Amino acid sequence: MHWVYRVSYPAVYAFYFILCRWQIKGKENVPKEGPLLVVANHMTNHDPPLLSVSLGRYVVFMAKEGLFRSRLGGYFMRGLGTFPVRRNGVQREALRTAQQVLADGYALAVFPEGMRSRTHKLRRAFPGAALIALQTGVPVLPVAITGTEAVKGINWLRRPRLTVTFGQPFCLLPTNGKTGRGECAEYIMERIAELLPAGYRGVYTGVGVENNYDSKD
Repeated sequence: MHWVYRVSYPAVYAFYFILCRWQIKGKENVPKEGPLLVVANHMTNHDPPLLSVSLGRYVVFMAKEGLFRSRLGGYFMRGLGTFPVRRNGVQREALRTAQQVLADGYALAVFPEGMRSRTHKLRRAFPGAALIALQTGVPVLPVAITGTEAVKGINWLRRPRLTVTFGQPFCLLPTNGKTGRGECAEYIMERIAELLPAGYRGVYTGVGVENNYDSKD
């Protein structure tokens, strides 16, 4: 584990613990060891660090390649446990890296939407996460993140409510062709949508049933 990760983890944990009303649901659904593909909705830059400290185990992230353009930025991004990927799909090098991370028994986190949702609602997914799940056969852990859109700097008086909800892990059945991968990508997003309050589901409104999320401040 890189020194950047070791130093950053407790600092990030303290930030959310002290400055936010941070709640984790379904933590019992997170396997303590073994390869795991973690998939979540993505709204702000707070989502990756919040997901990392909520998961409770070392996790590697895919991140947009633009964050690695400078030598210093790339060093710290890799130190935090990330590797670059293009937004318009999973290229071969990134796919091989993802497969190796999982083969080594680590957790790999992917945001299937490929970018932050400016409306804070779910968008259609790129096929990358489904492709990784199908090629590796590892369990997929759906995660719903809410509240990070309300984190705006440091405010000691108003602590935003952040909730990270872990669903039940599942595995995708083998399939062939782009149509099959597209259907699997949709299924992954539906499993995430089931964990979200209705206002966050976007194009997946109507999926699943309402959960017990309390949206009151």
